[in-house]
Amino acid sequence: MEKLDLSRKYKSYFKAATQPELVDIEPARFISITGQGDPDGPAYAACLEALYSVAYAIKFRFKNEGADFVVSKLEGLWWYDEERYKDVTMAGTPGSVPRSEWLYRMMIRMPEFVTEAAVQEGIRVARAKKPAARVGDVGFFTLHEGTCVQMLHVGPFDKEPESLALMLEMIAAKGLRRNGLHHEIYLSDFRKTSPDKCRTILREPVLAP
Repeated sequence: MEKLDLSRKYKSYFKAATQPELVDIEPARFISITGQGDPDGPAYAACLEALYSVAYAIKFRFKNEGADFVVSKLEGLWWYDEERYKDVTMAGTPGSVPRSEWLYRMMIRMPEFVTEAAVQEGIRVARAKKPAARVGDVGFFTLHEGTCVQMLHVGPFDKEPESLALMLEMIAAKGLRRNGLHHEIYLSDFRKTSPDKCRTILREPVLAP
């Protein structure tokens, strides 16, 4: 039986143009974990370790039941205390908000047949294998962003403000308002890909005025 690959089943979700565009995003279910701090630090690495441990526990459970699937792309919602940094735009965040104050929810999309109960079972199995990890902090999460402005950023993460500035221009030109958290989908494995070739979807939920 062929593995279910969500990046093929939901092609529009995992695809973006290299210029800002307005899109409509369907509801999706994930496993996720939240944290705070520098994405180059050990706390962030521990979050990813826990997230992938649960993802593979769920995958192998369904593989044994004849419903194998490819573990999907890593995604992240990112935010900060906007009351404290009132004048910072999304394009200015990397240079104006200390990394120690970045908040995140890292996510991996799950197939529709993966229920919350299946996630809890995956957490139990993963925790038994790695009792010291943050596996117990992983949870089931649903997200429906609806209308978004998005674009594909090609290059290192520290150049993202250039793409975000283009997205802000489109949001302003169309009179839109932000309606959710900054969302990134990592199409490339940044551990194995040259920074100049990394491909990341940047997504901002919006509302009409």
